[in-house]
This record gives sequence, C-alpha cells and structure tokens, in this order.
Amino acid sequence: MTNFLSFTGRVMWIDDFPTATNDPQLGCYKLFSLSDRDGSIVNFVIEPATYFVDYVKVKVGDIVTGFYDADAPVPLIYPPQYRAAVMARDQPNTFVTVSFFNNQLISSDGSLKLNVSRQTEIVLENGQDFNGNPANRDLIVIYSTSTRSIPAQTTPHKIIVLC
Repeated sequence: MTNFLSFTGRVMWIDDFPTATNDPQLGCYKLFSLSDRDGSIVNFVIEPATYFVDYVKVKVGDIVTGFYDADAPVPLIYPPQYRAAVMARDQPNTFVTVSFFNNQLISSDGSLKLNVSRQTEIVLENGQDFNGNPANRDLIVIYSTSTRSIPAQTTPHKIIVLC
C-alpha cells in the first residue's frame, strides 16, 4: 500500500536529469518543474518507470498532476523534488486519482468510492486486461463525474492496476 500525494501545476521547464557523473543513462531521466496558481514550485524526477496516463507526451506549458509516494525519502532542498510514480496531463471533464483502494473500493484517504460497472475498463500498466479483483490494490482511476456525498462515489471509465 503506497501513500500517494499529488501536486498540480503548469510545466515551466523540462530538462535531462543526470543520475551520476558521466551518466550512461543521460536522457533516460527527466526533471519537470511545475508551478501552481499560488506560485509554489515542485520538481518531479521522471524515471523510465513513471507511468503517464494515456501515454501522453508532456510539453512546457501543459498543466499536469504528478503523483508521488509520500513515504519515500526526499532531499531537503527547495524547491521540493519528488520521484514521480504517475503523471497525468489535465484533460477537460476528466479526473485522475491515484490511491490504494480497500476491499470496499474506498480510497485510502476516504474521499472516493468506486462503483465498477461492466463498462469500466480494468487494465494493467502495460495495457493488458486485468481479470482479477481490483480491491486492496494501488490503482489509477480515471473518471468524469462523482457524487457530492462523503465519500464521493463514481463509476470510473478506466482503472489501471499498479502491480
């Protein structure tokens, strides 16, 4: 169970992120600098394993949300720098949540309950069908509407299981 947090902002710049001197992997890691409406800045290290929702190509000027493991160690620097687990580009009428969902499909923060239907596409990160039960797993949930109840309820369009 991963404790995910997120930060949403406009991509101010993208650069290569060297992981060592004379790095043979130079170009495989990127650094995205995001700024939100309040002027707060967060840098995200993008690794080859970072999952991009809908496999979008992010560019400077895009509004994105980076999801990261809140329990992972981070350097004590400013601006804060997190290893991105999931990145989602802002899309009209589409919401993305990344969280652990329990056996009742309620997110770990108690803010969202999933009502899975036959139309809900459930896949693995590689796009292959997931045939198991999505409960008690870390999930990427893509949806467009939710109730105003506590927790909010939604019937997602797509669920991506993070194995």
